[in-house]
Amino acid sequence: YDGHCDLHVGITNSRGVVYNYDQEGVHRAESGWEECISIPLVQPDMLELLQQWDNLLEEFSLEEAWLPHRYEEQQHNCYTFALAFVNRVRQGRGWEPLSKAQFTERFLIPHTREASRYLTLHQELAHRDFYIVPLPEQEQE
Repeated sequence: YDGHCDLHVGITNSRGVVYNYDQEGVHRAESGWEECISIPLVQPDMLELLQQWDNLLEEFSLEEAWLPHRYEEQQHNCYTFALAFVNRVRQGRGWEPLSKAQFTERFLIPHTREASRYLTLHQELAHRDFYIVPLPEQEQE
């Protein structure tokens, strides 16, 4: 990723199938997302929600709102799909919905900043000759 194009967003079920929305409707992808940024949305102690997650996601993805003809690149897109699902889950738990700005600031920006630092470092290392020498105390451990 070079930072000059939009990112595509999806939501995974418990088996790692990525539900994502575009101009062709909802897709369920078992591959093609190997180089994505994964952002955990559910805490491990939310066992009840984890058990319902797959059914909630499948039911949500079948709604009329996500038919192909409803897609609109700027206003009704993959990000809208993901945020609407997150807000549906939040609503079911009695929590306030998140705005696009809140969702972006709370969940996306911290993870994309970290990924950006990693990618920058990777690009620098890939274009320079280097080698790593362990420190003496590391060699003995």
